[in-house]
Amino acid sequence: MNIQGKTALVTGASRGIGRAIALELAKQGVKRLVLVARDRQRLEAVATEIENLGVEVAILALDLTQLVEVNVAIARAWRTYGPVHILVNCAGVAHQTPFLNAKLPKMQEELAINLMGLYTITRLLAKRMAAQRQGVIINVSSLMGKVAAPTMATYSATKFAILGFTQALRGELAPYNIRVIALLPSLTDTDMVRGLQLFRWVMPMTPEQVAKALVTGLQKDCSPEILVGWQSHLAVWCSRIAPWLMEKVLKMAAPLSRTGALPPAVPSHH
Repeated sequence: MNIQGKTALVTGASRGIGRAIALELAKQGVKRLVLVARDRQRLEAVATEIENLGVEVAILALDLTQLVEVNVAIARAWRTYGPVHILVNCAGVAHQTPFLNAKLPKMQEELAINLMGLYTITRLLAKRMAAQRQGVIINVSSLMGKVAAPTMATYSATKFAILGFTQALRGELAPYNIRVIALLPSLTDTDMVRGLQLFRWVMPMTPEQVAKALVTGLQKDCSPEILVGWQSHLAVWCSRIAPWLMEKVLKMAAPLSRTGALPPAVPSHH
């Protein structure tokens, strides 16, 4: 796809991978960027960086779990700034804890933002893209959407779901000339990841590396999934060829608690 002169909307654009993708799209020639995130102050800082590159910017300070607000904001943005050609769904949260110790509110937050937020904004924009018979939708999943990780059960579940959602949409939206792609970065050095216990032997990549891989994949116009980094390719290959080995590696690589073992399970009340 030639992104020159196009309008792109990026969610989760205030930090991390979303910010890096917005900046890379600006450097590669998009005409306009619509940046979406909850933190208006951070969005304004990113918008200033992008404006300095000579690209038009609009910001939408939105909580993607608020369906009515999102609906109104997207309709207004489409009228004000014109059609969106590229949607990048990057907003997401991750909470790390053994499943038996997990707190329901945090699990619900991951499901609400990672899945329902993505579903809501995609539905609104896909309908408009279908009417104009043109568009690209990029859903940011994760290597954990291919290889589930201990202590990240809910996060992994949402990222697996994003891949299924992406695959289904790819077939449904192809007749409308809408391309649907999954981006699968491995562990990336972002604010969100810095709050997690890292898996052993995993070398984080930078958000800029992920952003460059996405733009390269977009320009190739071929792959339905963009795996980022050699670790991702190796893990996916291993899970296909020797899933039993992948299971062992994941157990060995799982982060330990400060006592040197996985945190204890919640005691039974029976």
